[in-house]
Amino acid sequence: MPDPIDIDVGARIRVRRKELGYSQAYLADHLGLTFQQVQKYERGSNRVSASMLVRIAERLGCTVGYLVGEEAGSGGNLENGLLGRFAKPGVTELVEAFDSIESPQVRGALLRLARSMAEGDDDFEVTAA
Repeated sequence: MPDPIDIDVGARIRVRRKELGYSQAYLADHLGLTFQQVQKYERGSNRVSASMLVRIAERLGCTVGYLVGEEAGSGGNLENGLLGRFAKPGVTELVEAFDSIESPQVRGALLRLARSMAEGDDDFEVTAA
């Protein structure tokens, strides 16, 4: 099971990468990695070494302090936005469960269900189409 600190560092890497509009492949190419390795870093399943953390921070135009969560308010509203959402109970488990679903149809149905529930639509019908 990944360490919560590694998950947090990975989430900050992912959010910063997406904020810049970089794909995992783009970041991986510029770091001399495979995109799968970047995925593992972002999920927290592989720990980022200190030297790689410095290289990632340089490529993402931020500090190592930001990536390890030591800079309050760095990266705009992230602490109160996406990363703050990951701090809510059950969110990480929900994302992990969603990630383990292999069927695109089932993922789509689950996503439609969640959106419908968030909008308060009680008439949602789950179909695997």
